[in-house]
Amino acid sequence: MLANITGDDLSHCKNLSVLYLYDNRISQITNLNYATNLTHLYLQNNCISCIENLTSLKKLEKLYLGSNYIAVIEGLEGIELRELHVESQRLPLGEKLLFDPRTLQSLAKSLSILNISNNNIDDIRDLQILENLNHLIAVDNQLLHVKDLEFLLNKLMKLRKMDLNGNPVCLKPKYRDRLILVSKSLEYLDGKEIKNMERQFLINWKASKDAKKIIKKKISKDEDAKNPYIGNFETMHHIVPVYYPHVGKPKLVFFSDIQNYLANRNASSESSLEDNSTTAEDMGNLSLKESEKLLTNNDIHEPHLLQNPKVNENVFVEKE
Repeated sequence: MLANITGDDLSHCKNLSVLYLYDNRISQITNLNYATNLTHLYLQNNCISCIENLTSLKKLEKLYLGSNYIAVIEGLEGIELRELHVESQRLPLGEKLLFDPRTLQSLAKSLSILNISNNNIDDIRDLQILENLNHLIAVDNQLLHVKDLEFLLNKLMKLRKMDLNGNPVCLKPKYRDRLILVSKSLEYLDGKEIKNMERQFLINWKASKDAKKIIKKKISKDEDAKNPYIGNFETMHHIVPVYYPHVGKPKLVFFSDIQNYLANRNASSESSLEDNSTTAEDMGNLSLKESEKLLTNNDIHEPHLLQNPKVNENVFVEKE
């Protein structure tokens, strides 16, 4: 078993293109400068904690680093990788796999397949920069929000396959439907093919739903236009002066049922336009009898008013 990669015995193999070094105890990547023609490098199940010393491998296309101790994907600047596999890193409890922006920028135009499964990842929006990504494998992570995935799919226009099984987001209502609707390129989701019939059905369903919303909004807007005063009442305080002889002074009382009262009066009027123009005047000219009918316990907004048992049950007087 190797403690690190030593190329002493392989330095003469200048045409080496595939190198298998998995299942060893390699703790550091070193001495690979000779392998300038290397295209495939297998380093799974080792003790590597840092991706380093690979910049000389200009022809490297596939890098396998699963089941190591890597906490940050970095050190790949200048390498046009097509596949990167970093699944199941043995991280400290509570930590998650992170991505160095410089490495993501370097891989933006070349990376086609990315495997980041089982790394406690809760956000993959940073992957939006990988414009040529074709297959994303991110199973058994902590992805939670459908909106984050919709955002990502809007950016990854060439993504054909995405595997997210084992994430909490998969349990969200209409999770699959929403992702199919947002991506025209996606052909497989969680190992299941997206058929044209399924996508077309969802497109038609969404169009119908949006049309109903527009119609409902228009109807609501037309109703508000026909009843401008009723609409304004929702944001107005209604004040009616009510005079109580035994108190000896007028008292302003706030109540909400006034809008229903006036609405009924306006609805039964032969000329709605004429009634609407005098609504404000009607509010100030309610008779004592009418005011008392509309007054309820819920309409009193002044806690110092108490009910007088000697008068009508809906009339309140000021506490002495």
